[in-house]
Amino acid sequence: MIKKILVTGGAGYIGAHVSELLIKQKKQVFIADDLSTGYKKLINKKSKFFHCDILNENKIKKIIKENKIDSVIHLAAALSVGESQKKPKKYFRINVKGTQKLLNAIKGSKIKNIIFSSTCAVYKDGLSRVSETSKLKPTSIYGKTKLMGEKLIIKFCKKNKINYGILRFFNVAGASSSGKIGQINKGDQLFKNLSVEVYKKKPKFRIYGSNYKTLDGTCIRDYIHVSDIAEIHSKVLAKIHKLNKSGIFNCGYSKGKSVKDVINEFKKNIRKKIIIQKLSKRKGDMAMIIANTQKLKKFIKWRPKYNKLSFIVKSCIKWEKTFQ
Repeated sequence: MIKKILVTGGAGYIGAHVSELLIKQKKQVFIADDLSTGYKKLINKKSKFFHCDILNENKIKKIIKENKIDSVIHLAAALSVGESQKKPKKYFRINVKGTQKLLNAIKGSKIKNIIFSSTCAVYKDGLSRVSETSKLKPTSIYGKTKLMGEKLIIKFCKKNKINYGILRFFNVAGASSSGKIGQINKGDQLFKNLSVEVYKKKPKFRIYGSNYKTLDGTCIRDYIHVSDIAEIHSKVLAKIHKLNKSGIFNCGYSKGKSVKDVINEFKKNIRKKIIIQKLSKRKGDMAMIIANTQKLKKFIKWRPKYNKLSFIVKSCIKWEKTFQ
């Protein structure tokens, strides 16, 4: 039985959703987060929180040993494609060195399972629809550091006979139905940025790149609701433990939505004049990427629950209202 789970980055947007679900399932959740991009507001009160940097190997080792942790969900990361191009050293330090330090801390412990949150940014650009066996050739520094993290985990887990589940997220969006968790920090997250604009007197919707080789010229992404992502973590963790098996899984809906599709959905929820600002492409952005999720669906018998674009958009707008 999986009982005690360490969630690194558990005070972040996705980590908080994962922690909330695990606690509902009566698991003991321990959170390690340095609060650089996480927030105290998002930490579940039923979890045990440690203010700790992922690079602090000794402290992580102590948390694992003293609390008899049996599984780790590793979400702690720097994760902006745009920022990674400008600050590559930061991304190698947190995403690669941080993962290595975590693995060092796990060595010799009684941990049986590791779930690693990776990204679709590890795939080669221009493939449009990708399965787990598609060519890996990240265009961004972020994607490169995440792929390095994957390799470290696979090598370590095989050597130490630990089950691993590598989850390649596509674009995560939305907020929890409880109304307690959503995205706080901005960055280059489309849904967050549009939600913020909704509450301004003169909303400005920005499009980065409008001459991509897609039907409407804007980027196409496979957006997945954060509550579905949380459920995938829980189910994959349970399954790798039960079967004593490991695997890599794409996490998306297998449906592509363009930036214009998303903007049009937001427009339906706003009664103000909107300024559309067309800006140049961002370095490292892919034109189009959609998940083939057959492997995931077969492995955990998974069906998405929150896959309507209108629902994702409404949940983002509702969450943003808490900041007004």
